[in-house]
Order: sequence, then structure tokens, then C-alpha cells
Amino acid sequence: MSTSVIHQGQDRPELRKAVEEVAGSGFTGVQLRVNDERGEWVGGAGVRELGQSAGVRTDGHFRIGSSTKSFVAATVLLLVAEGRIGLDTPVGDHLPEFGLDRRITVRMLLQHTSGIFNHTGELYEDGTIVRGIPWQGREWVDNRFTTYPPEELVRLSSSKPARFAPGTGWSYANTNYVLARLVVEKVTGHSFAEELRRLVLGPLGLTGTVAPGASPEIPEPHNHGYYRYEEAGKERTVDVTRQNPSWVGAGGDMISTTKDLHTYFSALMGGRLLPAGLLAEMRTPEATAGYGLGVFAQETRNGTLFHHNGAVMGSAALMYGTRDGSRTLTAGLTWTDDADLSIAPAFQAAQERLVDAVFCGKLV
Repeated sequence: MSTSVIHQGQDRPELRKAVEEVAGSGFTGVQLRVNDERGEWVGGAGVRELGQSAGVRTDGHFRIGSSTKSFVAATVLLLVAEGRIGLDTPVGDHLPEFGLDRRITVRMLLQHTSGIFNHTGELYEDGTIVRGIPWQGREWVDNRFTTYPPEELVRLSSSKPARFAPGTGWSYANTNYVLARLVVEKVTGHSFAEELRRLVLGPLGLTGTVAPGASPEIPEPHNHGYYRYEEAGKERTVDVTRQNPSWVGAGGDMISTTKDLHTYFSALMGGRLLPAGLLAEMRTPEATAGYGLGVFAQETRNGTLFHHNGAVMGSAALMYGTRDGSRTLTAGLTWTDDADLSIAPAFQAAQERLVDAVFCGKLV
């Protein structure tokens, strides 16, 4: 396994070891950035492309999946600060065309308490699976450049029974964030990408972060992600680095870098992006899953960690920070995905291994 390490200040053998172990558990490439009281450490393990010897890029762009939700929530909250959106305003006031339940508020979208059906499919408590937009197997591979307008995703969700009455439960649904982005666009008259640049990317100087919409492109440099599926009894592997992310929409379509994720999350947690009152709202979790408004709050033996990780086909992001933003972990991972999500146990273990390596000391 090819390993590249760049570090400022002291060498961090525990981080180097953790990165190498993660890459060895089935990932094509891992890039990690840690910022803490000892400075910044950047390292990587694995390769840029399958079958090639070039080591992983530690400055590469990657698809961040559901980490997108934190950016969407921050944008909405900044519009709340401007008086353009009310957190407890019915979503139907802004988007009457969808005939949404009048009890669903903007806050419920950001906290996944709306009860709306998830357009990417639902797994019910009794084990029943109700499928939504295709995102697995040969069907997804064949449609990976298809554009799904956000309105189509919302209408698909609205055609299915709600999981519960608004505000009475918690269920993670990408459609909540598709709706949140549509609210941003309706109240501002601008695209989400424009508002994201005005409110977040520009002020923080984030030059490597993109809200691509329906574009399949990813900026250079980047590492490659893959998808494996079966066709006529044969296993095929395709490079899915280029893919149209509109099937997940604002639930997980953005692209970033470990540097930008660090800059964003340290500023967010450190109170340099949102007004204090709205940051407190964002970080206040509901009881079921510890989800605030676009961030998870995770209690550890050393204090509270905030995070929002994410994954799409062949690519994932980790984004963790302490309450004051003084210590962050951001990572990009690439691998060969499949319909059975067979990388999931390794991904879970990777999160735990890296979090232990970075936050095992006293949290700030």
C-alpha cells in the first residue's frame, strides 16, 4: 500500500498508523487532515486509481455525500439571521405547489422530524423496504448520468404515506434537504449555489467546495471511486468518479476537500459563521438520534463531539469537531462500492478508529 505523509510540527505515528489501517481494510484511498493544539497534520494512504501506482492525493476533491446537509442547514440559518426565513414557518408557505402537510416547518426539515417519505427509499421497523429513486446495482450504473429535477424527487416523496405526523418522530430523509434547498431558492430568487457562495463559501474563502447541481464533473485533482455490479453472471467494476448527483440532490450532492471541510467546520463550531443563538439551535439535538439542525451531537467519555459524515457511490467524507472548533478531523475516502454496501462495516470501523486516534485525549 502506497503511503504519503505531510505533517507540520511533530510526526504523528498514531495518525499515520490509523490511516494505513483504514486503507488496508478495503479502501482504495484515504486522505486525512487533523487540526488540533499540536498544529495541522495531513496524511494519506492508498492509491489514486485502481491498477495504478500513484499514491493517493491528500489535496484531492471528493464527493462528500450527506456532509452536504450541514452546508444546507448553515445556509438556511444564515437566511434566518437575515430575516428571510422563519425556522418555525410552515414549509407550505414557501412551496405551496407541493401540497405539503401544513404542520411541517423549516425546522422539521433541518432536523428530520417532518415525517416525509425519503425519496431514496425507506426501511421500516418491521424490515419492509419501500424503494424510491434507483441508487443501486446495474440500474443505477445505467442511469448514473440521468438528471432528476428536485421537484420530481419531492413529488415522489409526497406520493407515499408519511412515516409519522410532523414533529412526532425522527426519520432521516434526504427529501427534507431537497425541500430546504428549494425554500432557499424560493425566498432569495437565486440558485442554492449562488446563496451558498454568498453566505458560506465566499466569507470563509472555500475555493475547493462545489454545489454541482446536475453536473457529473469533479474538479481536479481528485482520487477515483468505483462501483461493482453483476451482469450476465459476471462481475464488472466501473469508474464512477464522474456521476450526476441529482438523484440525491441537496441530501448529499456536494464536493469538497479536507482543507475546506476543516475551515468550514472549525469556523461553524467556533462561532465565526452563525450568530450565537442560531448556532445553539443548530447544536441542540432531538432525543432519538442526537441530530440537531444539520449536525449530529455525539456524547463521548471526553465530552461532546459534533459531526456530519456522508457517502455516495465510491466516495465518502468524515467531518468531526469539538464544541469550540479547536480540534477537527476531516477525511475523504474512496473505494469500490456495490449494491450490498459491503464496505459499510469497514466504513463504520474506519470512523471509530480515526475518531479514537484524534479525540482520545481531553476534548475542548
